[in-house]
Formats: sequence, C-alpha cells, structure tokens
Amino acid sequence: MSATTADVYAGEGWTAVVQDVVLGEELATYVSLVRTRPLYVVVLAPEPQAVVEREAGRSKSSYRAGWTVKALDRVLREETIGLRLDTTGQSVEQTVDAVLAGLRRARVDGAVASG
Repeated sequence: MSATTADVYAGEGWTAVVQDVVLGEELATYVSLVRTRPLYVVVLAPEPQAVVEREAGRSKSSYRAGWTVKALDRVLREETIGLRLDTTGQSVEQTVDAVLAGLRRARVDGAVASG
C-alpha cells in the first residue's frame, strides 16, 4: 500500500518519502513495487552499541522473533541496497547533509537484488 501511495503522490507532483523497516530481499522486492523513478533508498544504520544504548532506555523492545541488534546490523551492512549511513552521533542536520551528499549512491532505479 505504501508503494502505491508513494506513486500516487509522486504522480501529483509531490516528493514522496516512505519511512519503514524493510530489509534484505524484501527491500529489493519493495523497490520493484514502486513505479516512480528516480527512486532512492536511504538506510539509517547507527553502530550496534548506539542501538543497544537506545533500546536500554525504552520501555518496550523492538527486537522480537529471533532478531537481535547484531543480526539486524549484519543485514543492514551486508544485504541492503541503497545508501547506508552510520548516523551514530550525527545531528539531524548532519544526517540530512549526508543524505543529500549521497543521493547518487542512494539511487536504486531498476534494482531487483540486494547487495
């Protein structure tokens, strides 16, 4: 539904931004569902220790069904397409600057396989 919604907004002249957690092969499949081009994928991936520290301060856990911080980090680094940014210690402004500087690497037009 989000791929279709992004296409509808883009078709009306808007820049659509979809935020979700889609990894590995599923991300490549998702990319194939979005018709609008150019298409960019940006993955915000802080260092595992930063994620562990963030999770320790939360009242709920985002890691269930066998997922661990280490396993998620491995998938993000080895199996995910697009621009992967280590956002550990970055401000919002620094992250935005890094996304804009990396747009060429974020472009995934026609991508159907992870890597």
